[in-house]
Amino acid sequence: MKYILMKQFGLAQRQEGNMGTWAPEDIKANNDFLRTFHKDLTEAGELVESHGLGGPETMKLVQAKKDGTYDLTDGPFPEAKEFLAGFWIVDVDGAERAYEIASRLSSLPARGRKPANVPIVVRPVMEDRGNEY
Repeated sequence: MKYILMKQFGLAQRQEGNMGTWAPEDIKANNDFLRTFHKDLTEAGELVESHGLGGPETMKLVQAKKDGTYDLTDGPFPEAKEFLAGFWIVDVDGAERAYEIASRLSSLPARGRKPANVPIVVRPVMEDRGNEY
C-alpha cells in the first residue's frame, strides 16, 4: 500500500533560524541523514518518490473565478502556522511500516545535530480505481 509522508515545518521555526543560518557541519549532518534515508528506502524497494519543496515565500494561492480567470495570492500566508517542506511516497506492507519510516524521518538532524522531531503527516495514497472515487 502506498502512503505519503509529509514533512511539516513551522513558520515560526523557519523565522527563528532556517537552514541558511545553520553551521556547515549541521547542514552536512542533515544532508547525510537524508542521503542515507533515501538510500535505505530505495534499497528496500519502498521509496516511490520524494521531493523537497520551495520555502513559504515561494507559495502561491490560486483560486478560479466565475469568469474563467483566477486570483493569485502570494505566500507566506499569515494565517498559516505550518507549511509543507517536502514529501515522500512509500510503498510498504501497511500503515505500521509507514509510521516507522515517518518516525525515522521526523528525527532528522537539525541545528546542533540534535533530532528535529518535526511532525510528519502520514496519509494513504488513493489508488486509481477508474471512475470510482
